[in-house]
Amino acid sequence: QVFLVESGGGLVQAGGSLRLSCAASGHAITDYALGWFRQAPGKEREFVAAISSSGGITNYADSVKGRFTVSRDNAENTVYLQMNSLKIEDTAVYYCAAEEGGWGTQVLKKYKYWGQGTQVTVSS
Repeated sequence: QVFLVESGGGLVQAGGSLRLSCAASGHAITDYALGWFRQAPGKEREFVAAISSSGGITNYADSVKGRFTVSRDNAENTVYLQMNSLKIEDTAVYYCAAEEGGWGTQVLKKYKYWGQGTQVTVSS
């Protein structure tokens, strides 16, 4: 069992930056790829970014490439999402998730454990 808790969300103006954190407990995250997903009101949950268990492979949605960076600190059992040049359309609840034994797929159903989410609101 892996428990995930996101933090770092908030209100930011367009063009600004935020860094999300996701702290894991219950099991060392070295066995898991970690992903970030988001869900805007009335929309499906969508993939944002992911990182392999070792951190050697990263994967990004086209909509965030060049603006967002995913990283992890296995010693601290934490994964991060640095979000720069934020746009209004980035507004959503952001979730982190753990994929056992994976490399960081974009496929939502591959992720077994989920956090409760953190709200990111980008204003004009």
